[in-house]
Amino acid sequence: MIIFLAPYPLRLKPHFSRPLVSFPMGPMRPERIPLFPLNVVLFPGEQLPLHIFEPRYRRMVRECLDAKAPFGMLLALPNGVVRVGCTAEILEVVKRYEDGRMDIITVGRCPFRIVDLFTEDPLLEGHVDYLEDHSDDSPPPGKRKQLIELYDTCHTLLYTSMPKDLDDLRNEELAFTIAAALPLDLLWKQQILELRSEAERQNRLLGYLRELAPHLQKVGGLRSRAGGNGHGLN
Repeated sequence: MIIFLAPYPLRLKPHFSRPLVSFPMGPMRPERIPLFPLNVVLFPGEQLPLHIFEPRYRRMVRECLDAKAPFGMLLALPNGVVRVGCTAEILEVVKRYEDGRMDIITVGRCPFRIVDLFTEDPLLEGHVDYLEDHSDDSPPPGKRKQLIELYDTCHTLLYTSMPKDLDDLRNEELAFTIAAALPLDLLWKQQILELRSEAERQNRLLGYLRELAPHLQKVGGLRSRAGGNGHGLN
């Protein structure tokens, strides 16, 4: 799936959640980065293809490639952009078009919070504070098992195919991987991105999927009955 860009206003929306934990800048973490508002929530470790066609974003991609630097992705809403996003690293330029457009593959890296927004240039930039999880955070093994089982159920009901095996995935990657793989509400995904506790992320997902699975099973049953009667289901 290729994501196309949409226009956005330049106002920050209040963030959803509780205090966020930041950490000192490392050598590979620039404090000021270009920002890319989009109707997507990008998670650390998630790959995202993008079709770049606006001149300002074509320039951004060229500069990021030259500097081997990331850009920041933020959820764009009708009346502004959110405060917390995720940096994106460009993995590959899949195709370059004669008119300057590009197809690229990116991967989410580091969650960040906007401290200052710079709007002088057509390309939005932000001074950012990078975020890390609380160190004393360890979800119970039983909840991990329940979450993976519910994810398998929901994925199978949605896509009629088994998902990849998550049993060997590192615990700190589990919630982001599941949230990225399912077509969840964008504002709900944003809340998962903002949480700084893997235990809480997994607990939130567990509650969400417990409600989603019966709904998907009901819809699947209705579709099967409608198909058997020769009628479609809208």
